[in-house]
Amino acid sequence: MAVGGENGILQNGAGNHHIRRIPLSYDSTNSEESALELVLTIRPDWADAASNKVEFVRFTDGITNTLLKAVNKRPGLSKEEVDKEAILLRAYGNGTDVIIDRFRETQNHELLMRHGLAPELLARFENGMMYRFIQGSPTQPEDLRKPVIYKAVAQRLAQWHAVVPCIKGRTGHSRKNSRADGPVTLDSNLGDAEFQNVIDNVAPGKPPPNVWTVMQKWIFALPTETEAQRARQAELQKELTSLVLQLSQRPGLGVNGLVFAHCDLLSGNVIVLPKTSQSVTNGDKATETVTFIDYEYATPSPAAFDIANHFAEWGGFDCDFSVLPTRTQRREFIVEYIRAYFAYLDEEKPGASAGVDQKAEIEQLLTEVDHFRGVPGFYWGIWALIQATISTIDFDYASYAETRLGEYYAWKNEVTGTRQKGGEEMPLRERRWAQEE
Repeated sequence: MAVGGENGILQNGAGNHHIRRIPLSYDSTNSEESALELVLTIRPDWADAASNKVEFVRFTDGITNTLLKAVNKRPGLSKEEVDKEAILLRAYGNGTDVIIDRFRETQNHELLMRHGLAPELLARFENGMMYRFIQGSPTQPEDLRKPVIYKAVAQRLAQWHAVVPCIKGRTGHSRKNSRADGPVTLDSNLGDAEFQNVIDNVAPGKPPPNVWTVMQKWIFALPTETEAQRARQAELQKELTSLVLQLSQRPGLGVNGLVFAHCDLLSGNVIVLPKTSQSVTNGDKATETVTFIDYEYATPSPAAFDIANHFAEWGGFDCDFSVLPTRTQRREFIVEYIRAYFAYLDEEKPGASAGVDQKAEIEQLLTEVDHFRGVPGFYWGIWALIQATISTIDFDYASYAETRLGEYYAWKNEVTGTRQKGGEEMPLRERRWAQEE
């Protein structure tokens, strides 16, 4: 398996590690009892204390899955010692297999484990997985805007992009909402092999899966029961085709312009590690070190998309456009990222960055992130339209979809000159993006 250089494409899986599969499910209507049964399957030694020592802490930062932290508060153990043994149980959101390739998620986790970038994956169960708890503090959106944090994020993201290889394979999908015997949809007349081929080849020359193939499968999975829904699907398909033509062949880091990307770097997925776990990386003066969790959306992607997607999360789920990074902040992030990226390349393959003009790379990536700034809104807008029909989580996905798609159309109107020609005021998000300081 090639792991060095600029993200060689693997033809095989992530490895031969055996991950235990437990034939049980988490039941949200019987949360603690079902969670305890799962945890005791991998930690039977906790059974003696199960009645009064094993506790569950529910995390509420995400809007896709249920996340529980299981701890065994045995007498005499400090909080740090308890956390060292803690287990995270993540149960998948209702119907999310139509959005997320769960086999690929496990493969991603194993791959990152081998590079020291993910906690140990302990087991999979019917509708989720369990892995070791990472001691640290999840960030909040306001933390992402602190230089000490965003420089640390830039370093860690550069490591992902420089070191972790992309794995070639089919784009996992579900045709649940693409029935030939149901309403006419974009893919109704496609056979299974042709359907797969359309998804995997949406961006010519880009090995699947990638962020473009993911968006294609999501568009195919959109609800199509009403005429309005079918019209929306057709509209978004047209926009994806346009985006692929505009952006998929642009220059970028990695092989084929793709890097192993997280694609969901919201604040809850950025963990600040304890000071005792930190180390100075490549001479950096930052005083924080971060790691990333939740790899269900990780897929090969242009680095510019992964970075633009992270920047969009500075405003949190409230989509506060007034706090998105200014050009100066984006430059600071990208300067740190480029320095770390080529340092990690040299660690993998000494001399790999010889002759690279890092100043030119910084300017190029700044430009590319500008080009991709509207794509995260399109990506998450489609996702939220699907979630609005399948999720049981208390979140207004329909409104969120319109807000995120609004970001995309605001960007489109800006770059095409439509907004200027119409004499309309520049929207807040675009004003903030253009702001220098």
